[in-house]
Amino acid sequence: MSISVTSPCPESTVHELGIKNWPIWTCEASSFDWTYEDKETCLLLEGEVTVTPDGGEPVKFGAGDLVVFPSGMDCRWDIHKAVRKHYRFGD
Repeated sequence: MSISVTSPCPESTVHELGIKNWPIWTCEASSFDWTYEDKETCLLLEGEVTVTPDGGEPVKFGAGDLVVFPSGMDCRWDIHKAVRKHYRFGD
């Protein structure tokens, strides 16, 4: 299972996927474990994050990046700078 990062996310992709209409999630600097029950696609508007999949290599991303997390992945989130992101679960 791997995390996909498109850096930076092209404006054409933002329009194509309708990302600006997706809900927004925010979180202060913190660390927590997370399990993805479903695939998540998100666009970071602000922040810096490292996500480490169980048994995998850390993946760093930040503002302007489009990130896709696979369904069923267990991971650790380390938020270095407060996050604000658009997100969508499912395909």
